[in-house]
Formats: sequence, C-alpha cells, structure tokens
Amino acid sequence: MSISDEDLTSLIGIRHFESALLRMFGAGELNGTTHTCLGQEHVPVALAPLLHADFVLSNHRGHGHYLARYRDPEGLLAEIMGREGAVCSGVGGSQHVHRDGFLSTGVQGQSVPLAVGIALRFKQSGQQRIAAAFIGDGTWGEGAVYEGLNMAALWQVPVLVVVEHNGIAQSTPTELQLAGTIGARAAAFGVDFTEVTSQDVDEVRALVRPVVERVRREHRPAVVQFAVNRLGPHSKGDDTRTADEIEALRQHDWYERLAASLGQRFHTIDDRERAEVERVVDRVRSRPAATWAALTGASR
Repeated sequence: MSISDEDLTSLIGIRHFESALLRMFGAGELNGTTHTCLGQEHVPVALAPLLHADFVLSNHRGHGHYLARYRDPEGLLAEIMGREGAVCSGVGGSQHVHRDGFLSTGVQGQSVPLAVGIALRFKQSGQQRIAAAFIGDGTWGEGAVYEGLNMAALWQVPVLVVVEHNGIAQSTPTELQLAGTIGARAAAFGVDFTEVTSQDVDEVRALVRPVVERVRREHRPAVVQFAVNRLGPHSKGDDTRTADEIEALRQHDWYERLAASLGQRFHTIDDRERAEVERVVDRVRSRPAATWAALTGASR
C-alpha cells in the first residue's frame, strides 16, 4: 500500500486527536458531547486535495473533515474546550464550526439543502467550485436529504454528497433503519452514484477524482458512498456494540495495516504525531476561556 508522508501524517494526526478527545472526556476535561471519526479518517484525507478550493459542509462527526482541510488541531481543540484561539470563539463547540469554505452542523440532513443553495450561487456566478456535503447512512432517514437531491437534479447544480456509510445509525444497524439502498435512492432522482470500499488513500482519490471533475465541469450532482468502520462510540461513551463486534472492525482498520506494511516509517510519524497532539492538548489546556469577538464570531 503506497501513501505519501503528507497523507500519512494527516491520517495519524487525526487518529491521535480523536483518541485524545475521548480520553479527555473520560477524565472530565470536556463538556457537552463529541463524535469522533475513528476508523473513517481516510475519507477526508483522500478528498481534501480534490476539494481544497470548494465549499465543504460537514456534520456532527466532522473533526476529521476540518483537520484534513486546515491542519489546525489547536484551533479546533480550543473550540471544543472553549479556550482562547478557538475557531469560532468557543460558541460552536464540537459540532458547529465555521471557517472560510467550511461549515459543520449537528442538525441531521441540514447540509444537503445548504449545499444546493451554495452550489446554485457558484453556478450563477460562474465559479468553478462545488459544494460537498458529508453525511452518514443514518441521515438518509431525513426528508431534507431528498428535498435537496430533488432540487440539485432539477437545477443541475454542482453538488457532491459524500456518504460515510459506517453501517450503524447511533445504535441502530443500517439494515434495521434503511429500506433499499442509497444507490437506488440517488438513482430515483437521476443522480450519479459511485460506491467506494477501499481504504487506500491514493486509490480512493483516483476513483473519486473523475466524479468531482464531472460535478465541477458539467454541474451534474453526484453521490459517492464510502464503506467505513466506526471504531469509536456514537459520541463520547454511548456504544451499545459488544467488544467482539468492535474488535472485528479493528481487524479491518487502516491503522494496523499501515503499521505492518510501512514499518519504521509509520512508527516514526506515529510517534511524532502522538507527541504533537499531546503538546497541543497541554498548550490549549493552559489557555484562558475564549471571548466572543463582536460581530465577527471569531477570536482567531
């Protein structure tokens, strides 16, 4: 499995950031809730360079989307902790983060109609940009998704819906909450559908690149579904799966496979990123509380 140092650093950095969050919640250092992307990191890392100039709409499980795009663990952790230097002055927390070209929301399905509106603006103004909305398989129970797909197809706007299909909606397996398939639902609106099962960043990028270029060039909406594993709990500690079920998923995780195939190269980057995340935690932990910055909504 081939992978660049840049991509490997991003993958491992996100893994240790998310693991640190769960540890901090367990120690009582964080408030509210958080939803980690453990096991799903390869999707945002693979797509980041394809969408670097586009508008990305993330969801409740969006830390990896933000970190793959901006490489800003300090700003994000400060946001989650409500400390100085936070991306949104600490008022958005884990789920609601806004930065130029990026918006995450904890409202299920909200990102799809928002993506349609943003993409319509891109089309009308002649910008060669797309709006990419990340959602999970559980979000296909929300009517807003279908309203958005309907408008995207009717208006032929450059919308890419990225589905991180981890097979479980909070605590409900997909087969118990989703009739039919996501591909068939996209087809009902005449929307292109592509399914990706690989965890290899280069392979994923090669498969998705022509889809992104087609959406950008032809203003034809598309849905891309990724098969991923959710290794962590739904949020900070509410996992109803058995230890055996989670261990079975770990057997197919990119982390162990890359560690085995890359050897010392992997461990060198792994040690470096683990240490850097701990330094970020220490720096942010020592900061004063964030303050709201007038009408800008940003303290950075």
